[in-house]
Amino acid sequence: MDKKQIYHSVKLEKDKCVGCTTCLKRCPMECIRVRNGKASILYELCIDCGVCVRICPHNAKVAQTDPINEIFRYKHRIALPAPTLYGQFRNVTSVDHVLSALLSLGFSDVFEVARAADIVSATMRELLKTTTARPLISSACPAVVALIQVRFPELLPNVANVLSPKEVAGKMAKEEYSREHNVPIEEIGAFFITPCPAKMASIHSGRSGYVDGAIAIQDIYGLLSSQLRQPVSEKIRKKRHASWQGVNWATYGGECASLHRSNTLSVDGIHNVIYALEEIENGKLDDLEFFEGSACEGGCVGGPLVFENAFVAQNTVRKLVERMREEDGDLPPALPAPRDDILTDPCAPRDTLKLSDNIAEAISMMERIDELTKTFKGLDCGSCGSPTCRTLAEDIVLGYAKEVDCVFKLKEKVEQLARQMVDLTNL
Repeated sequence: MDKKQIYHSVKLEKDKCVGCTTCLKRCPMECIRVRNGKASILYELCIDCGVCVRICPHNAKVAQTDPINEIFRYKHRIALPAPTLYGQFRNVTSVDHVLSALLSLGFSDVFEVARAADIVSATMRELLKTTTARPLISSACPAVVALIQVRFPELLPNVANVLSPKEVAGKMAKEEYSREHNVPIEEIGAFFITPCPAKMASIHSGRSGYVDGAIAIQDIYGLLSSQLRQPVSEKIRKKRHASWQGVNWATYGGECASLHRSNTLSVDGIHNVIYALEEIENGKLDDLEFFEGSACEGGCVGGPLVFENAFVAQNTVRKLVERMREEDGDLPPALPAPRDDILTDPCAPRDTLKLSDNIAEAISMMERIDELTKTFKGLDCGSCGSPTCRTLAEDIVLGYAKEVDCVFKLKEKVEQLARQMVDLTNL
């Protein structure tokens, strides 16, 4: 994908930034710098995981999503609720109530992303029978896919070439609504109710075009809460819902569980995912059949844009899944069939920061970075405005920083000047 086409949801509001370096130290991609008392984001490395949004004590990092009134750009409007949405309401005992409440906000129809997750699960089960990639890596979390594109491009052949559930939901929702109501697809807008900025970024980066926007769960929560007291719409009662397996995708491990295979691995939390991908890259986990990585701790219920506490939401989803499981039985009566039309082209690596387009010059710059790195203390304290000593060396070679930005180098320089002053006075 061309660098210009990549949209980023995570933004910096500089007027709120005090240069505290909290984000600098926690960013998993080391894509934040602090210069002149303000943070900046190197978007070539950013994967919109939202860690900085979650941990910034001054709310200087924000995730831009679509406002609810954006849906009225379309004559026909379909809500695509992530299964995480159901975990936001502690007293809701049925998915019907949440879907009905969405209709009251101005949507023409709703289509559960959990239903699309059932389709993706069926397709993935079939893909595991034919692919030789081991482990096959889930393509559901856009932050993890972006992480692989930026940092682990060698693993891209392992990423499943299957559309994510939100894209499948957008595709199916528009097709079904168009047939049922005899309206052109161009008049239909599909909006994902998102728990994280990475999904917003992937939608507006335009890989598939089946979803037209994303509304943050925390932005729509209050409106939905006031509508949940109303009776369930008859229109909703007639719709077929997703299985409990699809709803279970809201928590990490849900996708693996839907594959009905034992040799799989689920990892949550972007730093843990990075460690696991390093193990896969080094060939230490090639005995696995499938790897599910969730950038957020706990899975999507732990997203930066949710309203409810992640542990409470996880428990709410668990109880909802248990009720659905009792109603459906351990396996729903009619699991969906796999679909070839949700297969997609393999992911391409993303353009990242380059030292130089000239190979010889780039090698020389790399050698200089190695030399500089050895001269630093290796404490990775962040006081220089770069996340690590090595990234400071890179910034120096690229002309973005100076050696004396390191407090220890500065101290050495001051001490050297002080000795020179003493020597001069003794002449």
